[in-house]
Amino acid sequence: MDYVVLFFIGLLATTVGTLAGGGGLISLPAMLLLGIPIHSAIGANKVSNTVSSFSSFYILLKHKKISMRESVWVIPISLLGGVTGGFIATKLSAENLYVVAIILLSFAFVSSFLGKGSFSGEETLALNKVSVPGLYSIGIYDGVFGPGQGTLLFYLFNYLDVAYIRAVGYVRLATFSSCFGAAITYIAAGTIVWPLTIVLMAGSISGAQLGVRFAEKLNPKYVKPLLRIVTVLLILQIIFDNSR
Repeated sequence: MDYVVLFFIGLLATTVGTLAGGGGLISLPAMLLLGIPIHSAIGANKVSNTVSSFSSFYILLKHKKISMRESVWVIPISLLGGVTGGFIATKLSAENLYVVAIILLSFAFVSSFLGKGSFSGEETLALNKVSVPGLYSIGIYDGVFGPGQGTLLFYLFNYLDVAYIRAVGYVRLATFSSCFGAAITYIAAGTIVWPLTIVLMAGSISGAQLGVRFAEKLNPKYVKPLLRIVTVLLILQIIFDNSR
């Protein structure tokens, strides 16, 4: 029965995560409720996100919504961030991780009201003094903690004035890269429970495909409100987890 539940957890979490990030808001607490150990749950998320993120990126690339030439540089930066984060995670206490997460998400939430971007821009994604450190830093955050990484990336691409459907593709590519780096560390540590991870992965791949189809139809003016809702829920979840 847990395998069926786990499949739908992956489906729902990745559908939401593809649209606005925050899939970890659903998947991680649900897996813990099923009695899956914390490191195994995080590791399963990293492995399944690696595969499902690439699958949704590939669909958008195939539909010519995004360009590989424009985005290929995202891979090494986010990958390095994920590996760095996976290493840092072994050095920080859980309490410090919670504080970092709350500060970053709160800053992103406030910034969404100050910024003028509305995901309708047509700027080209390029290496610059904002995109490179932004992607690397969020990659570290993903490797260290995870929940909210996709949401933070959406805020970054909105600031860079990238159109929503292209932002979805680049978020998924960055997620693939940082999760791949982090997944390596969890696999090497032997914390992966493969039967559970494979079931979660199957649900996540289905959710990624569903999320992309919804994203292609979503009006950009609804993206910021959706991001704000997801951000508030993430902050509340992290505060709740840390208060127990």
